[in-house]
Amino acid sequence: MKVAVLGTGYVGLSTGVCLAEIGHEVVCIDVDKRKIDTLKQGKSPIYEPGLEELLVHNSSEGRLAFTTSHQQGLSEAEIIIIAVGTPQSDDGQADLSFLEQAAKDLAGHIVRDCIVVIKSTVPVGTNEYVKQLLLGQLKNNCEIKLVSNPEFLRQGSAIQDTLKADRIIIGSDDEGASEKIQEMYRPLDVPLLLTDVRSAEMIKYASNAFLATKISFINGIANLCEAVGADVEDVAKGMGCDKRIGAAFLKAGIGYGGSCFPKDVKALLHTSRKQGIPFSLLEETIAINDHQQELLVGKALKRFGELKGKKIAMLGLSFKPETDDMREAPSIKIAQSLTAAGARVAAYDPVAASNAREIIGDVITYADSAMEAAKDADALFIVTEWEEFKQLNVAALLDVMKQRIIFDGRNCLDEVLLQASGRIEYYPVGRPAVI
Repeated sequence: MKVAVLGTGYVGLSTGVCLAEIGHEVVCIDVDKRKIDTLKQGKSPIYEPGLEELLVHNSSEGRLAFTTSHQQGLSEAEIIIIAVGTPQSDDGQADLSFLEQAAKDLAGHIVRDCIVVIKSTVPVGTNEYVKQLLLGQLKNNCEIKLVSNPEFLRQGSAIQDTLKADRIIIGSDDEGASEKIQEMYRPLDVPLLLTDVRSAEMIKYASNAFLATKISFINGIANLCEAVGADVEDVAKGMGCDKRIGAAFLKAGIGYGGSCFPKDVKALLHTSRKQGIPFSLLEETIAINDHQQELLVGKALKRFGELKGKKIAMLGLSFKPETDDMREAPSIKIAQSLTAAGARVAAYDPVAASNAREIIGDVITYADSAMEAAKDADALFIVTEWEEFKQLNVAALLDVMKQRIIFDGRNCLDEVLLQASGRIEYYPVGRPAVI
């Protein structure tokens, strides 16, 4: 099939590359010329394991192309996938301005009957709105059918999540359009769930809100465990063994971040308020997460009394490992709180330092290694659970620190190894401290 993808962010680029990998002819379109020039050179503008290799392979095979020209990219497309961002507005609802612009761009360049697939995360009713927008501005006499096909990709595993998805949601009120999209995905051999359009739109928000709630729940339990002397790791294991609950997303820590959970929970809450439906569970999910992102700073203040003049080494900046994505990363709030309290912060992240500098700025320093960040530090914060940090030579790290104090926001260090390294203060989340 001939497929055009609008947007080359995490979702659009991963989708385009993977569709090419299963045999389709794909053109990715983006208005950012610098990004398209980078892609034409076989380089990915985002860090995503496995992405660049597939990009180069499918480009060389002639199945994948990149352009800034809508006219060129849409000229032969049977299926057009919209994968532009829908960021959060000030009031919590989804900002549809990029989607609206994409629809206007499409309307002026569609020259044949086609199916427009909205993969962007959008509020219920958006597909109908976009269809009317398209039909009202079409320059050529073409038949347009819309399909809702929400994405469920995780940064750091987007390729795997596409090629071996748990399910693919196809929301359509047109049987022919639904069958065409089923055919496009058939080579993946993954479960397909067919729904009406509005249910498909709701599935994405409901899924992310539930997972975010699960994270906030276990973080609330973690805080209670610290108060009563229980171990949240054991509690989570015991809960996860129950098939009705499952072990996924029961990892206590300093809260969720990223491009999806924060904005999707708030967008769903905005929708519920707009409809007059109380949903206090979502309000509490957000409140717990906001509190959790301040957890390490609170523990450090309790330990030191004040942080003015203290050097804090911060390991991890991205919101999760295996990505350079800084959107809503807990590190942002932590860095701001530490510097506001007068601390000096030296941070290290394997891939996200450049993006972090654009958001956090130069109020903190950026180290080239964990060892460099830890040198002469009064305390060490672990903010992102990169595998590199789990494999650290903790004894060597502690030897270069001014004070041997660690606040582990992801419970990723081995307490046995820590205790074997000599005198140490170790403060995990939801577990007894080692002092």
